[in-house]
Amino acid sequence: MSTAAGHSAQPIVTILDAMRHHDLFARWFRDPVSFACWCVLLSALFGLTLAPAQLEIFRKCTGRTAPLASGYIEAWLIVGRRGGKSLILALIAVYLAVFKVWSDRLVPGERGTVLVIAADRRQARVIFRYITALITETPMIAAMVLGEITQDRIDLCNGISIEISTANFRSVRGYTLVAALCDEIAFWQGDDSASPDVEILAALRPSMTTMLPDAMLLCASSPYAKRGALYDTFRKYFGQNDAPVLVWRASTTTMNPSVPASVISDAFERDPANAAAEYGAEFRSDIEAFVSREAVEACVIKRRHELPPTKGLSYVAFVDPSGGSSDSMTLAIAHREGEKAVLDAVREAKPPFSPEQVTADFAKLLKTYGLKKVQGDKYAGLWPRERFETHGIIYEPSAKPKSDLYCEMLPLINGVRVELLDHPKLVTQICSLERRTARSGKDSIDALGHEDIANAVSGAVTGLILQDWSGSRAMLEIARQETAAMKANGTWPFPLDNDKPQPITKEWAKGSVEWHRQQRGEIGPPT
Repeated sequence: MSTAAGHSAQPIVTILDAMRHHDLFARWFRDPVSFACWCVLLSALFGLTLAPAQLEIFRKCTGRTAPLASGYIEAWLIVGRRGGKSLILALIAVYLAVFKVWSDRLVPGERGTVLVIAADRRQARVIFRYITALITETPMIAAMVLGEITQDRIDLCNGISIEISTANFRSVRGYTLVAALCDEIAFWQGDDSASPDVEILAALRPSMTTMLPDAMLLCASSPYAKRGALYDTFRKYFGQNDAPVLVWRASTTTMNPSVPASVISDAFERDPANAAAEYGAEFRSDIEAFVSREAVEACVIKRRHELPPTKGLSYVAFVDPSGGSSDSMTLAIAHREGEKAVLDAVREAKPPFSPEQVTADFAKLLKTYGLKKVQGDKYAGLWPRERFETHGIIYEPSAKPKSDLYCEMLPLINGVRVELLDHPKLVTQICSLERRTARSGKDSIDALGHEDIANAVSGAVTGLILQDWSGSRAMLEIARQETAAMKANGTWPFPLDNDKPQPITKEWAKGSVEWHRQQRGEIGPPT
């Protein structure tokens, strides 16, 4: 068989033959009932004939009437937790590496690669351990191994290697891929990108072109929020009969009937929304993106990476403390210009680090902006207060949790009432924030990954805008900003004596405000 969307001639040994043969992989698939639905998927994927009962399973899990006779070179498996995804991906990886012939498309010195990609190496090794066992514990395949098997690579004598990689669009480039297996793609996160799944897939596809029509892209995951590559592919291809991309969605019970029903029912009782995703393979309706990337980027001042301290400006700062072992410790400094909050500086200390040294560095920066106090997370305990006070900085615990700060930052972003620095990691963290609706109806904002920088920035900018700037305080702030601007451009009509600042009294403040209002024509001159 050969079509643009399918596979070339089938190997003598089909994947079902390999799965059932006692000299190959039968030991891993002893219970036919537990893997019955997986056999249907594998048959559809590799263009094998389905029995009438299997066709009904196919229809239930794909929304299609029948599979393509040629099979599929791209498939997305949306399957509940403990459904058996990792073992099946390992089986497919070994089958493609061992039983397919790739030598006619590889030039001397080139190796084809089966690449297993996960959010981190720990997760990727779950599949890799299955792969290692399938190869080393099957004597006729173990003889194909070249050299030593490492923690992340197996080289075979037929010119194929099996490797693991983390979900990073830079690290997956440069391979000649015979297969890419993307594990738990719905949960991929990245510091450099708000959509690492999309960017990694864009980097993978060109690496497979010379191995077509046999190179295979498999993405498997339990579902999460209604966004990202997994959800977009589901919406586009699920139930589409002639589509070249197969989307298979099935619950844990469907794919692995051996999972105790009591485990699943208990999970639904504890948290129905979470269990529906984890075990029912349903995308979550209680989670949505907090803010669009377009809205955040509209607030970014391009090529502005930091603003130096300026005399006459009043600054605020917010710190997100960390003990130095797992999370970053971050600091944000901002000031106000009219109705806008302006982000001046951001600092991040990545773990591991010395909290004492980082506190000293942050205190030094705060003082350069004329700051003698900083706000921070009230859940950090006493150590931030004690260490900042050692360096002459007052630490004030924030009265609000970070979820509330994020909620208050949203209208500032959507209304373009904040100027953000050109800081890609900050933009990524803000875009990764999620709105979750609890059963009580209360919303909370949090991130799937790290958001230490976003937390510090939200505390700084919302602290500025949400202060009481009404009445005389607002007029004084406007007067102060206009005075600073006039002194800077040389239009200030009074003698400058910066070494002897005039004491700010109520009478002086009232006169200053009235003088500025006269200059703007809001009131007439005094009579």
